[in-house]
Amino acid sequence: MELDKRQQEQLPDTQISCNDSIDEFISGHDWRINENANAGYSKASLVNNLAGKVAANYWLDKIYTPEEGNAHRDGDYHIHDLGGIAGYCAGWSLRVLLDEGFNGVEGRVSSRPPKHFREALGQMANFLGILQAEWEGAQAFSSFDTYLAPYVFKDQLDYTEIKKAVRQFVYNLNVPSRWGQSPFTNITLDIKVPEDLAKNYPTANAEHLFKDLEDEALLEKAREKDFTIVKLADMSYQHFEDEMAMIVKAYYDVMTEGDAAGNPFTFPIPTVNITPDFEWDSEVSNAIFENTAKYGCSYFQNFLGSQYKYDENGNKVEDEEAYKPNAVRSMCCRLQLDLRELLKRGGGLFGSAEMTGSIGVVTINMARLGYTCKDNKAKLLNELCHLMDLSSSTLEKKRRFVQDMYDRGLYPYTARYLHHFRNHFSTIGVNGMNEMLLNFSNGKMDIASKEGEDLAIEILDFMRERMKAYQEKTGNLYNLEATPAEGTTYRFAKADRKQFGSAIIQAGKGDNIYYTNSSQLPSYYTDDPFEALDKQDRLQTKYTGGTVLHLYMSEKLSSGEAAKKLVK
Repeated sequence: MELDKRQQEQLPDTQISCNDSIDEFISGHDWRINENANAGYSKASLVNNLAGKVAANYWLDKIYTPEEGNAHRDGDYHIHDLGGIAGYCAGWSLRVLLDEGFNGVEGRVSSRPPKHFREALGQMANFLGILQAEWEGAQAFSSFDTYLAPYVFKDQLDYTEIKKAVRQFVYNLNVPSRWGQSPFTNITLDIKVPEDLAKNYPTANAEHLFKDLEDEALLEKAREKDFTIVKLADMSYQHFEDEMAMIVKAYYDVMTEGDAAGNPFTFPIPTVNITPDFEWDSEVSNAIFENTAKYGCSYFQNFLGSQYKYDENGNKVEDEEAYKPNAVRSMCCRLQLDLRELLKRGGGLFGSAEMTGSIGVVTINMARLGYTCKDNKAKLLNELCHLMDLSSSTLEKKRRFVQDMYDRGLYPYTARYLHHFRNHFSTIGVNGMNEMLLNFSNGKMDIASKEGEDLAIEILDFMRERMKAYQEKTGNLYNLEATPAEGTTYRFAKADRKQFGSAIIQAGKGDNIYYTNSSQLPSYYTDDPFEALDKQDRLQTKYTGGTVLHLYMSEKLSSGEAAKKLVK
């Protein structure tokens, strides 16, 4: 896990000036302020910032080798979340939480399984807030609407009551209670009951949620849904689609209305599953796309076109390797994984499938590689390979360290609900692919050109093959992600400007230099969303750990109908 004793003795501790650190934060000159889009400028953030510097230098000086640490400090790559002693992101089983309740940590307050809708939402908010303190990145629940719908039916809530409860839940998740930050949370919405859940029933303590419930009025309501129902305990998730619809509509109405001052809520970030049975003309759909037109809150997970590929004869056929809607649940119980193939993490860029996630993330500075390896593809791939090897080494060290801390009891709630990290990925990402191509070719090609796109795809395929080798070697899962670089993109650009001056091609001007995220088009390239989609189609599918394509529009979408047509 750590460097051997002789190697550690050769490494002096990095000296941190407390005075300079405080001054940098107060003046706003510390790049770390912008590293996380969820961080605010406050006393709590200042304290977190100072603690983060200590933790970062612990990783770089004690856990990683000098070469690995220097590669980060010099800007060859960026090791994310060095400011915390924990894993990156995690997806949790909402089914397990609702079945077992929020409990099981000695000396801490315990809750029984919830019996009512408000109780369920309260436990979920507490769960996400507390688990966020044991991880550095997003905490996610899948099938939010499916799993909660039975409680709405049981309580016989009308839309107004549902909306009040959902508003309280959303508000609680946006309070900056975690060292000046709101918990970074994500929910996935099924909209329609998934096939693999349809016949399952809601549970509390492994028994039907409605067991021993005798309510003739409620039973009559159940029989209106399905006349074959004899008792309430005969009901399964397939019977609660009306309640699902009310939950989703209430959630989007709350997100669209915002807080008391009219400010939009940031969390939880919704991921909407677009499946073949998605109803485009419904109240729920209208609420989703009205919000999309106004704020663009949602991420859409495409289970339509993504499920197909073209065979050698040009015929459209089902892609057996495509990521399936039920994978968010099957992933957590997969007993045997083919380590020769890369799996998709699921849940979109900020989400994770149930009981999976990512231990750590390293983003490689592609723009620098393009500049230092001009017109020499062999050298570029060789240097990239070396940085990937260093990245893998740091991720393996972090995995061992986090496992050790888990075993010591540093993450008590994680240990209660997660029994191992075998389904958690090691993530490697790229930043500045567009600027890499510009520097590599002396401005002759970029990501929008055919030759630039071809080279980028070749590089991403090269990375995928390399990561398969890491999986086979280590037995751990790896994925390639279009990492949300946030502050990292500015850090890379400033480090390269300092080292190479104005000779290196960068985006932005003056003090506002940066690199384009992952392998995306530069923001100025086009305001035609369909051109952007066409240009990015081949590139986006290369990522297995999460990716997102932001469409830069020349003007605000006029209505929810316009947003709906665009997504459709």
